[in-house]
This record gives sequence, structure tokens and C-alpha cells, in this order.
Amino acid sequence: MIGRQISLSITGRLPDSKVIILLGPRQAGKTTLLKSLVKGQDRKSLWLNGDYSDVRELFVHPSAEKFRAVFGDNQLVVIDEAQRIEDIGLCLKIMVDEIRGVKIIASGSSSFELANKVNEPLTGRKWEYTLYPLSIEELFHYSGILEEKRLLEHRLVYGFYPDVVNNPADSREILTELANSYLYKDILTWEKVQKPAALEKLVQALAFQVGNEVSYHELGKMVGLDNETVERYIGFLEKAFIVFRLPSFSRNLRNELNKSRKIYFYDNGLRNAAIQQFSPAGLRSDIGALWENFLISERIKYLGNNRIFANRYFWRTQNQQEIDYIEERDGILNAFEFKWNPTTKAYLPKTFQRAYPEHRFEIVNRENYQGFVCTLERSNVN
Repeated sequence: MIGRQISLSITGRLPDSKVIILLGPRQAGKTTLLKSLVKGQDRKSLWLNGDYSDVRELFVHPSAEKFRAVFGDNQLVVIDEAQRIEDIGLCLKIMVDEIRGVKIIASGSSSFELANKVNEPLTGRKWEYTLYPLSIEELFHYSGILEEKRLLEHRLVYGFYPDVVNNPADSREILTELANSYLYKDILTWEKVQKPAALEKLVQALAFQVGNEVSYHELGKMVGLDNETVERYIGFLEKAFIVFRLPSFSRNLRNELNKSRKIYFYDNGLRNAAIQQFSPAGLRSDIGALWENFLISERIKYLGNNRIFANRYFWRTQNQQEIDYIEERDGILNAFEFKWNPTTKAYLPKTFQRAYPEHRFEIVNRENYQGFVCTLERSNVN
């Protein structure tokens, strides 16, 4: 089993009384992770799966007395697919406030119902984690940096879903099945999507625009939706952990773009499956977009897995000066330019340097990217 970085942090939270909320996309390995955590405990445990109607029935008309009867003498209770359970936030609040000596872990394949309904009831009562597809840092630890560097071009095309990583010969078939069967399942289950075909076209349009600023108006014309519906559908895709938005950075300069956004995919493989483009990295005209999406999505995983909190942006002016990625931590702006080719030069615009003197700048290419996506000293370099 490939070790998941957040498992250590979650294990450290098991002794206290707060609920652990584990969110993440379908097929990212949440159930596998939870089973390994439960197996390592010496406490008696109960596993409940919200996909089953008889389990959901247990949570109708919730009360402390009812939950005590369900839990029995179990000290650890896992509620998998918790987003399927009505009023799950209220149920979890009752468990935390009224039942002592029982640790609750709730997981969900989307943030639709789970995150939206637990934030208010569980204020101050929860630890929340996101399990992404496997990260390059986790694979560095598992198989070593040298092996992963050899596989880099394959990862750029097929991504990091666990089933894909464990079955490389079937990568294309697995990703196609994942895109067709799971990509929209949570969205269609929880939200009133009037035009599923338009949602699919929107995902394809976003896949072709990775690395570029996106216009809701232009996207709407491409897929036959109005601006508000495009924005709403993109919000659904974010909640399902398919894409995420990167806003523009703007503070000092009049000509900075201050309402623009770029949209990236959490996984390159899923992005390529949406448009059925699996040609080798060396033959692709979109290698720059793949590289940029890979680096930013892996940085998101790195920050999340290591519990590092930072603001994230891109920067561009009206006269086309730009920076691929900016990260703000502790008042310092860290600017990054992404180049697939190590010999390609890049310079930080002087306009940015003058406006924001408290900055750091780095070019990230395929020869030095390890330091951008992982903590090198913890990696296996064999």
C-alpha cells in the first residue's frame, strides 16, 4: 500500500473528542485509508456506509439515546459516504456533545452535502481533511525520486488516481471509465443540473483552456449556457474535486487584472480523459499546459497534505506581463514561472519587482521541480 501523508496527522487527532471529516473525490482512496487507520487501532470499531438505505434509516429522527444503542460498546465509529445521510451535521453534533468516549470519523466523496451541512453545526467540534488523488510526494516516498523522474511523462498524461498508478497498463481504460461513470455522479445526485450534456461540454472546454484566463461569457457561448449557469456549474465541479479556480493577484497597480481567474484540474489524467487525448507527452502541443496543471495541482496537494496555509494566485497586467503562480505566506510573495524545457529563460517583470519588493522568484522546470512539490529531505532518493 502506498502511504498517504495525511494518515499521520489524522492518527494524531484520534485521541481527542472532535469529529474527523475526510473529504475528497471518488476513487481517491478514502475507504482504503480509513480501513488502514481502523486496523491500526486497539479500540473496538463500527463501520457504517451511507450508501445503504438501512444505515441511512439509523439517522432518521436523531437522538443521543438512538445513537448509543447503535454504537453499543464500540469506541471508534466510521461513517463512510456520510454525504448520503440527511442532516448529517446535526447528527454528528449530537454524537460529539452527548456521547462520551466514542471517536467519530465521517468521510464523503464530495463536499456538497457533507461540508455544506457540517460547518455550522460542528463549529469548533471537527478536524477537516481532504484526500486528493496520490501526490508525487507520496510516490517519491514510495518508489523513490529517480523512479518517479523516469515516469514523469507518463504521470503528466495519466495522472495520479490510485487505480491508474497501480495498473499502468490499463490507465486509459480506467480513466475513461472513471470519467464516464464517476465524474458527474455527485453533481447529478445533489444538484439540479438541467443540462447534463452542457455540463460535459463545459468540462471539455475547460480542459482545452488550462493555463489560460477563462471568461464565463465565452464559455457560455461555446456550450450554450448563460453566464450565471456557467459559474454555477463550475462551482459544482469545484465541490466535486474535479477543478479548482486560481484568482488573479491585484493590490497596487492600476492596470493589474483584478477579476480574472484560471481554472485547473486536480488530476491531469482526468483532464485528458475528458477530451480523450492520451498521446505521449513528447508528441503533444499542449505540453506547457500539462506541465502547468501538474505543478499547480501538485502544489495544492503538497500544501494540503502538509497542513500549510497560503493564499494562491496568478498575476497579469493589461499589457500582458504575467507570472504563472504566486503564493503568499507570512507576508512574503513567492513568485514562480513554469517551464517544461530547462533551457528556457524566464524573468520576473520589473513592474512586479518595483510594486512588490518583498518577494522571492523561482523558475520551476523538469530538472528542479522536486523542491516545488515535496519536502526533499523526507523523500527516499534511492
